[in-house]
Amino acid sequence: MNIVTREGAVTVSGPAVPARRRRLATRIWSERWAYVFLLPTLLLFGLYTVWPIISSLFYSMLDWNGLGAERSFVGLANYREALADPLFWKSLGITLVIIAVTVPVRVALGLLVALVLNNPRLPLAKLFRTALFVPVVTTTAIIGVVMGFIFDPAGGPVNQLLLDLGIVDQPVDFLGDPGSSLWTVMGVHMWKWLGITLVYWLAALQTIPATVYEAARTDGAGGWASLRYVTLPMLKPFLLIIVLLTAIETMQIFDLVLTMTNGGPYFSTLTTEVYIYQQAFASSTPRLGYGAALGVLFGLVTLAFTAIQAIGIRYANRARSTS
Repeated sequence: MNIVTREGAVTVSGPAVPARRRRLATRIWSERWAYVFLLPTLLLFGLYTVWPIISSLFYSMLDWNGLGAERSFVGLANYREALADPLFWKSLGITLVIIAVTVPVRVALGLLVALVLNNPRLPLAKLFRTALFVPVVTTTAIIGVVMGFIFDPAGGPVNQLLLDLGIVDQPVDFLGDPGSSLWTVMGVHMWKWLGITLVYWLAALQTIPATVYEAARTDGAGGWASLRYVTLPMLKPFLLIIVLLTAIETMQIFDLVLTMTNGGPYFSTLTTEVYIYQQAFASSTPRLGYGAALGVLFGLVTLAFTAIQAIGIRYANRARSTS
């Protein structure tokens, strides 16, 4: 490019670089150390998230047991088989039932407990919060094994208590009866993860300014009126987000079900994750390709929940900005 200066001199330069590109390059260079520190995270994310997703898509198109070198490309045959598999749809239905039952209970109970523990005048409130959060940080597999002993019909403490109180006249096989096994697993699941839902609600409660409650008390509002007309309306934007977060967490119930019932009895607790594990690894004739196809389909269901969550977050932000 030729540039004529005011004095008449001609300066010859190379092709002009767009200003936007120069600004982007300058900003990247000025923040280069931030990208350097992000590099390990990006590397781990690529190795343990992006690469497994790509590998699953590739394996889902193979007929392979995951062990030998012999494998054949079958295209979409595994997906067609999965969509016609009644056990896959049964496992997906059980997973959705767990979500439909446990999520409303966890959200409602978590809100109720959060309202109680958020009271600064409540003695030992921090101790109660910690006690409710301890199951969250406890390894799920350990909880599953321990609960197997607790609900054991042969001398388990739950059955022993029921017998001593005269509520039952013979031990109840909570995990061995198809009519009670799923409800027992859901009860343990809600107990373990209630603490995280409680934290969500406590964080939401902290966003309500104290001045709003002071203004309500100045207007003569009591405790119930403040709850009804101040607290609950201001928590409404958070409700959808907490419900969706809880639903996505509930879909990941693999380790609890595996250690408590292994999907039984008679497939009554067979969640989708457990079915994928059984097909890909635990079967007498493992089918890694078919298990990968099941995992991809289940991942699409999870992705749908995530998309709904993104829409919910946008709605919540819009509701908060207009309130």
